[in-house]
Amino acid sequence: MNTKEYILQFARLVVIAILLMGCYQILHPFIPAIVFAMVVCISTWPIHLQLRRALGGNTTLASLLMIGGMILLVIIPSALLAFSLADNVTAIIDAVKVFMQQGSIEPPAWLKDTPFFGEQFIRYWKGLMSGGKEVGMLLTGLLEPLKNFLLNLGNVIGKSLLQMVFAAFIGFFFYRDGEALIQMLHNGVAKLLDGSLGTDPLVQIHNTVTGVVYGIFGSALAQAIAAMIGFLIAGVSASGAFLLGSATFFLSVIPMGPSLIWGGVSVWFLYEGSYGWAVFTVLWGIFVISSIDNFVRPYLISRGSNLSFLLVVLGASGGIIAYGFIGIFIGPPILAIGITLVQLWTSQPLPPIKITQTNHQH
Repeated sequence: MNTKEYILQFARLVVIAILLMGCYQILHPFIPAIVFAMVVCISTWPIHLQLRRALGGNTTLASLLMIGGMILLVIIPSALLAFSLADNVTAIIDAVKVFMQQGSIEPPAWLKDTPFFGEQFIRYWKGLMSGGKEVGMLLTGLLEPLKNFLLNLGNVIGKSLLQMVFAAFIGFFFYRDGEALIQMLHNGVAKLLDGSLGTDPLVQIHNTVTGVVYGIFGSALAQAIAAMIGFLIAGVSASGAFLLGSATFFLSVIPMGPSLIWGGVSVWFLYEGSYGWAVFTVLWGIFVISSIDNFVRPYLISRGSNLSFLLVVLGASGGIIAYGFIGIFIGPPILAIGITLVQLWTSQPLPPIKITQTNHQH
């Protein structure tokens, strides 16, 4: 290859690099939406195929119905949760502050009737409240970080709603043109890797994504539905049960996250004097909601991926830091895909190393 050909090849590489950088700059704001749409479409593709067959092969209508389901199950609950946090957190925290600053707070009536330990609890409560307004100010100061956290959470969810809307728009085209996109991606991966992994990585990626999504978000949806049913049985209003169920869905990726919801509801029932419903909420949370987390999630994840729960939490937390609230959906699948590809590469045997011996003469 002469000097002129080297210059032409270098110029081509420079042009390609510039084009790739330009494409990245253009698409960079939409990367979370694109990845989210990919995760949703990959994990729900079998449902899309069944729906398309039921509609006589009408791909456009099937794609629209799938996007409608995504809006109904994910985007609308996220919007309602964000608006509820923004509207109600400040008022609730301020009301609690006023209540705490009143000085000594009388213990609830049910505390005195607690078997065996009622008098001890009352003495401990009065000792704690003996500080009067000082204790109230201390507890009020502790509420301020909680208020800021919940408000920031609402803002993060609100900012991610636009990405979810873009994801719904992008997802329609992924559903409609899915076969062509998969074939193009398959050809590109085949040329790039040249069979070096010994297996089709797209099959492994599909199994991994579906396993993680079904395990994490399938169990999260089941927990949310179970929590909502329990709250409705306990007499919570339909709107309140829906919002509490939505919060249970999003907190399910955090260890002991759902217990913050049903535990808080049970405490509220206790203070209201509804002891039976408080006990029911605790039992429902332990034996129904937590059972889904302890048994259903590991089973679903193990069917398509061996991603540990620690990596699930790291993926969700890192996804939130990197992409905002939408990262809770795309963080674990991205991490699972990376680990799967590393496992495929490292599982391939290396060619034997030939060691030549040389005789050294002294």
